[in-house]
Amino acid sequence: MTPRALNFGAGPSTLPEEVLREAGEALLNFEDTGIGIAEISHRSKVFENYIRGVESDIRKLLKVPDSHVILFTQGGGCAQFSAVVLNMLALHHERYPALTSEQRTMDYVVTGSWSDKAAKEAKRLGGAELNVVVDSRKFSEQGKFDNIPSHKNDTYKFSENPVLIYYCANETVAGVEFAREEGRETSFPFHLLPENPPLVGDYSSSFMSHPIPRLADHAIIYAGAQKNLGPAGLTIVIVRKDCLVDVDKAARSGAIPVPMCTAYRTLADNHSLYNTPPVLSIYITGLVLKRMVCEFGDAAMESYAQFSTNKSNKVYHALDKGMQRGVFRRKVREGSGSQMNIVFDVVGDGKLDQFIAGAEARNMKGLRGHRSVGGVRVSLYNAVTESNVQALVDYMMDFVEANSNVNAIDSINT
Repeated sequence: MTPRALNFGAGPSTLPEEVLREAGEALLNFEDTGIGIAEISHRSKVFENYIRGVESDIRKLLKVPDSHVILFTQGGGCAQFSAVVLNMLALHHERYPALTSEQRTMDYVVTGSWSDKAAKEAKRLGGAELNVVVDSRKFSEQGKFDNIPSHKNDTYKFSENPVLIYYCANETVAGVEFAREEGRETSFPFHLLPENPPLVGDYSSSFMSHPIPRLADHAIIYAGAQKNLGPAGLTIVIVRKDCLVDVDKAARSGAIPVPMCTAYRTLADNHSLYNTPPVLSIYITGLVLKRMVCEFGDAAMESYAQFSTNKSNKVYHALDKGMQRGVFRRKVREGSGSQMNIVFDVVGDGKLDQFIAGAEARNMKGLRGHRSVGGVRVSLYNAVTESNVQALVDYMMDFVEANSNVNAIDSINT
């Protein structure tokens, strides 16, 4: 049997082997029903109980307050680019029916390709003016998404009464992330927000890897499960209850009509079972959550945050060593780098392909950077073990040793 690869891909990501084995058994027989999990009715009592348990574990681990509901849906983060806008526009129409579209504003913090796409979708849908609060490309010498702008010096320009305020906590393509500790220059500027902000956080690639700062202050938090929790197909949305709006009533007052399957109130009223949810993805996500609870208890998020820091520190240390020897080059400004997705270049013609080929020879997969930016991307999701990371770091240092002298000679010749 082919051994399992060390999967450093950006998603769908690696999953714990014991979870996959248990899921394999459930494909034939889910909880002694004699029916496989991929065949079971989502209306069955046994699955309804299971999905409630998944919700309970998320609420417990992230300390989600009773003021928020947890929803399970499909379509990934891209579907939420649209759903967030439509639901929050409906809410704004309900609260301020007399305003025109020109008097409504949607605030977007743009720090990478995903937040950029979210902002473009908001503009495409219309219904309000788009305000780009900050665009990190304007703070880059190369005009790239290579930094998180400091919140000092009046950088962020929030609207007074926006429909929503959107940010992406971690950008998987660019490899930038808002600092997780409040008070740092590159943390999200919660202190600059207007009163009672309609805050929307895209946590797709760091969800369930650390506590979410000021979770209770968010109107909406959403995440695809395929990074730290489960297979592709499931999107988890945490919505504050006062943002569950009657979208039909809002449409009668001029809001853009919201498709029922993307209306948060519809999902909440039907306990995420308005239509058939991604049953298999929910099941595997539940197995991962149970494993987290059994291993670390209620403090799992703090434990995984430390685990994440330990892994990323090892890779960044190896990257710094490679930079000192002229083999690697950072793609992200120091202090803005992601703990989940570490990106860098390999210096020299043909050296990137050589690095990727050498990694694959050691059974390491998924290290080539996103097609839009190239280079190397190391994704360190929860199921990537410290021994996996050590194997990668050992290879990086071997590559540095084998190529540093060559790069030094090339530098002299040029």
